[in-house]
Amino acid sequence: MNSKVGNKNNKRAAGSIGEAAAVQFLKENNYEILETNFRYRRLGEIDIISREKDYICFVEVKARSSLGYGYPREAVNIRKQENIRRLAQIYLCKNRINDLKVRFDVVEVYMEKKGDDIEVKEISLIKNAF
Repeated sequence: MNSKVGNKNNKRAAGSIGEAAAVQFLKENNYEILETNFRYRRLGEIDIISREKDYICFVEVKARSSLGYGYPREAVNIRKQENIRRLAQIYLCKNRINDLKVRFDVVEVYMEKKGDDIEVKEISLIKNAF
């Protein structure tokens, strides 16, 4: 998947591009997007909450332009996983969801900077990442 977005050269913008690419990727793979950037007080954020068949999926998106700091999935450490699980429980309770299986996925977005543009080169989905 290649897409270009102009004049986006800071880390936050790259993260937003990665999340937008992940949402599009999930939609193309028959996921229903329920919510993006779910926050509860100061506990943190879940990037994407989606549904695939009888699963509710809590998705963490990690974008990288190089593997200098490791694979994107490696950035979802134990502390981050625990935080996502805690937020997922809150989301399920607030929305009274108890009839779906729960899954935690990671979407890796590989990007390349070309001048002032950032190009999405590859996206991979890791189901049941943790």
